[in-house]
Amino acid sequence: MLYHKNKQEAFQAAQRGLIETQTLYEDIVKDSASYGHQLKHLKQEINETYEQIENALEVASEHQREQLENFQKDLKSIVDEVNDI
Repeated sequence: MLYHKNKQEAFQAAQRGLIETQTLYEDIVKDSASYGHQLKHLKQEINETYEQIENALEVASEHQREQLENFQKDLKSIVDEVNDI
């Protein structure tokens, strides 16, 4: 995992991670033969995105911090929904 010290780079990495995680979640096919593999990949992406958000929070401006906290909430919603499956 590349650690970003630049505020904008760190924020953008977290944002890209969240978008990728959301896309993976939306594309998962629950009754597919590859569901287990898709779920494993999604969980890895979730963990990486949490790390990216945490790294970004360390250097974030106040405005970025608010957005990053919203990213965390969005990510938690995905985790909650996955856990309910």
